[in-house]
This record gives sequence, C-alpha cells and structure tokens, in this order.
Amino acid sequence: MKAENFLPEDYRPAEDEPFMNDRQLEYFRRKLLTWKAELMDDSKNTIEGLQDSARAVPDIADRASEETDRALELRTRDRQRKLVAKIDSALRRIDEGEYGYCEVTGEPISLKRLDARPIATMSLEAQERHERREKVHRDD
Repeated sequence: MKAENFLPEDYRPAEDEPFMNDRQLEYFRRKLLTWKAELMDDSKNTIEGLQDSARAVPDIADRASEETDRALELRTRDRQRKLVAKIDSALRRIDEGEYGYCEVTGEPISLKRLDARPIATMSLEAQERHERREKVHRDD
C-alpha cells in the first residue's frame, strides 16, 4: 500500500515515530510538490506580467521606474528558479532514500527543521558550522 493512501489531511511528522517512515516521506513529498506548484504559478504570472508591461513609456521617470520593477521581478524569478531546482533535488533524495539525513554528518535532520525548510540538506549544527567557516573565509 502506498503512503498517499493512508496519510490523513491533518498529519504532522512526530518525533515518536520511526524517522523517515513512509508517512513522513509522503508528507514531505506533498509539501515539496505543493511549494513547487506555487512557485511555478508565481513564475507564470511574472512572465505574463512582464509581457503585459512591455510597452513604450514616454516619460523617462516612469520608464526608469518600470525598468527597476522589471529588474526586481527578474531577480525574484531567478531566485525562484534556483529554489525549484533545490525542491527537485529534495524530491530526488526522497526517491533515493537519502532525504532527511545530513549530507555532512549522515545524522538525521530534525523534523522541525525539515518542516520549516524542507529543502534542508544539513542538520542545524552542520549548517551553523558551514556558515561560520564561510564567514571566516569571506572576511579574509
């Protein structure tokens, strides 16, 4: 029996159940797919909005303002594109049985962290160490 057949609507992963069991995996799969669908809808709306606003504006200040808005939309769209790639990567990890485990230590990532950031690849401790090292190297 597949996990989606028995996952209640109000299900939330709990610490007292086996880590990354079928129900938890299905919960995170659905969460990731919903997030991806929302991002794709936003992307579609952004593209349509940019196409609609592609008009000649005679006033130079209005044109500058419109170009600034367009640049902001494109940066946002690029961030969303990168986020979709991370979501796809998380979905692949679910399929491969690697989801929920830190890529650095191999230890389980906390369910709270995964619920807040389902694309997380490192435990909170490993992420903090990574960011500290990154900051030290950036300050050099």
